[in-house]
Amino acid sequence: MQTQQQKNYTPTEYLNLETNSQQRHEYINGEIFPLTGGTPNHNQIALNFSAALNFSLKRQPYRVFISDQRLWIPKKHIYTYPDVMVTPGNLQLQQGIKDTITNPIIIAEVLSNSTINYDKDEKFAAYRTIPTFQEYLLIDQYTIQVEQYYKTAQKKWIFSEYNELEETICLN
Repeated sequence: MQTQQQKNYTPTEYLNLETNSQQRHEYINGEIFPLTGGTPNHNQIALNFSAALNFSLKRQPYRVFISDQRLWIPKKHIYTYPDVMVTPGNLQLQQGIKDTITNPIIIAEVLSNSTINYDKDEKFAAYRTIPTFQEYLLIDQYTIQVEQYYKTAQKKWIFSEYNELEETICLN
């Protein structure tokens, strides 16, 4: 039995491939993974949440981005596409790259069965290495469930849970 050797890509090779691709891909420490399309429910939740954020932050020094905006996590060598990101008005892009953000303060992911464990564990751990990152929301697309984590100090996070329709999520 032969095993196929996985090719490791440089960030530059990944960006060149991604620029010419019809599909989005995540880059994790040299490996490239295709991102699957979201369900209509997943997309509607991400759209509704980003629209509510955009409206709430109107005339404030923040910018809201949706899933087509790439994020670079340098300490983990990851390029990814969060479902929703908020940055301060002074947008920081990866040096030499005009379409890759490096300074989110809020990230939200809409959970699916195939990504729930990754989003809650490894992805959250990677996001926490971003110095500007302050708040993380995990939105379940199958039930009324939102998990909120916000940073209170270096390596200290507070967890809140919402599972009632009447509850209001307050961002910090």
